[in-house]
Amino acid sequence: MTFLSILFALLIEQLKPLRADNPVYASIKSFAATIEGWFNAGQVHHGRLGWVAMVGALTVPVALVYWLLLHVSLVAAFAWNVLVVYLTLGFRHYSHYFTSIQLALNSGDEMTARALLAEWTRQDTTGMDVSEISRIASERALITTHRHVFGVFFWFLMPVGPALAVMYRVAEYLSRAWNEPDHMKFEAFGRFAAQAFYWIDWIPARLTAAAFAVVGNFEDAIYAWRNFASRWDDESAGIILAAGGGAMGVRFGTEKEAAAGIILPADAATVDSMPEETDGLPGDTPSPRTLQSTVGLVWRALLLWMFLLLLLSVAVWMG
Repeated sequence: MTFLSILFALLIEQLKPLRADNPVYASIKSFAATIEGWFNAGQVHHGRLGWVAMVGALTVPVALVYWLLLHVSLVAAFAWNVLVVYLTLGFRHYSHYFTSIQLALNSGDEMTARALLAEWTRQDTTGMDVSEISRIASERALITTHRHVFGVFFWFLMPVGPALAVMYRVAEYLSRAWNEPDHMKFEAFGRFAAQAFYWIDWIPARLTAAAFAVVGNFEDAIYAWRNFASRWDDESAGIILAAGGGAMGVRFGTEKEAAAGIILPADAATVDSMPEETDGLPGDTPSPRTLQSTVGLVWRALLLWMFLLLLLSVAVWMG
């Protein structure tokens, strides 16, 4: 049932993509802001209590409904699984940005590509060249796909999968919402949310990197993972981007890149400005072709996940 739930949810999303600004997500964002207002008194343990309240309020009902439906009807439980996976997946949430940027670069329209990238990442893209636009768009696509697809897959495979898939997505959102906005940066309240998601994402991030290595250039992916993932301040993002770049034969990141933010300050050194002999990271400078390579890598990794899930489902069914 797990394999079919994911397959049906993916097919539905291809036919009817769920917009990132849909009412369900808007309600969760509003709820998170309310929880912050109730619990944020400037201490780490307040953030811990708020996180537990938020995650518990959204995951426990999902688990209870799933448990009840299993005892009523397998068809109803299957439909619930498909609905939850559809709401937690985000394979096409931001694909229109990526596709539009790719089309703009292919047609030589750098201004439109910068505008689209700025709208997607919500950061200043003024003065970026084609290589930098290609790099940032590809990096953001890999990280977004992991957090909206492969991470959800992993937790959905666990017992009470629908509830844990919701937990993963909510934890990912709280790690950003309670740390990245200007009014929340450097506040103690968001530290637990960031730490919690780090551990929740610890295994999924490494499985995603391994999948990229298997479906891409394995040797370069593993080499980059082992030796250059520390370039990023965000360890999980560093592993994914280092392995993904190695798998595609492209150099991602900068010397001290904070991958969660994707874009560095204007005075930061870029990959192109670093001497290649001291850098050592394998691969070519990102270009518009990198975006096409990114699409191919993501789809191959998705097919690998689905194939392994199918084998697992068959083994369980025959056992």
